Amino acid sequence: MATFTKKKIVALTAAFVIVGGAAFAYWTAGGEGGGSADTGTSEVVTIVQTALADDALYPGGEPVALSGTFTNDNDGPTYVGQVSVAIEVDWDAQADLGAPACTEADFELVQPTATNGDVITGTTWGGGSIQLVNAATNQDNCKSVTVPLVYTSS
Repeated sequence: MATFTKKKIVALTAAFVIVGGAAFAYWTAGGEGGGSADTGTSEVVTIVQTALADDALYPGGEPVALSGTFTNDNDGPTYVGQVSVAIEVDWDAQADLGAPACTEADFELVQPTATNGDVITGTTWGGGSIQLVNAATNQDNCKSVTVPLVYTSS
């Protein structure tokens, strides 16, 4: 068994204090670094017309309601301010060449009410309408036509 003298105990104690003290010493320095975070993109919200105006339009008849829903393929709600409706640009129908063509001028559109909010799939919109005006000209070319409506949103 080892015996420790007072000199050895003092030397060992001093060694522990020096080593122990060295364990708490450190340098300070500033630093810098970088990183990044990416944002995603958004998908287009699809405007779906659910109200059907089949065979309901005739000259001077009542306006037919336009309404529908949204399909939103984004990960979360997407803000939509206003749904707008228009008749496809340059659309016309003229089965009878002896009568004026049926054009967008034969119809009156009322824009849907503003959505002004976040939409998810199934959120509804409405308040719009389409009407076949009672023009002072022959409108026979507007019989049995399908009027192509184009919806946009902001």
